[in-house]
Amino acid sequence: MARRLFIFDQPDRFVPGTIGDPGARTFFLQAKEGDAVVGVALEKAQVTALAARLADLLAVVEEGEPVAVVGQSDEGPLDEPLGQVFRVGAMALSWDPAGERVVIEAQPEDVGAEYVEAADGADEGPDLMRVRIVPSQAHEFIRRAEGLIAAGRPPCPFCGQPLEPTGHFCVRTNGQLN
Repeated sequence: MARRLFIFDQPDRFVPGTIGDPGARTFFLQAKEGDAVVGVALEKAQVTALAARLADLLAVVEEGEPVAVVGQSDEGPLDEPLGQVFRVGAMALSWDPAGERVVIEAQPEDVGAEYVEAADGADEGPDLMRVRIVPSQAHEFIRRAEGLIAAGRPPCPFCGQPLEPTGHFCVRTNGQLN
């Protein structure tokens, strides 16, 4: 099967999003440039890690001088058509100093947890989604990701595990239903 590359050098939009109710949500990364819309599915922990690493990268790049986020907050739903080209396994994050952009790359989970280097022109190698965003878009991504993560199920006050609507058996209370 031929390798698929989904490259967004100047995306109009790059956002995390979810479908479903807390506890049963599917998380997505979605990029849009012109008429092209591509989404990849991933785990909540991957969205959390990506937002944290983006914040770390921006702190180094901006050297204590955060870039002002220009424009309105993106609170809109994921764009249609909503689909996933693959489920994310490995991700890579870097800074392109020449273009002054953050570069985010995602590869499918069937490749494994380790990122696989392959030239864009290579016929063989894992599928790839690459997005290049300016710092203000990265800040907006972080803000939106933090909101999605916080909108999940509330934590148990005793053990910190997510509470189901029906409660849960808490190990800190000898298995009592909370």
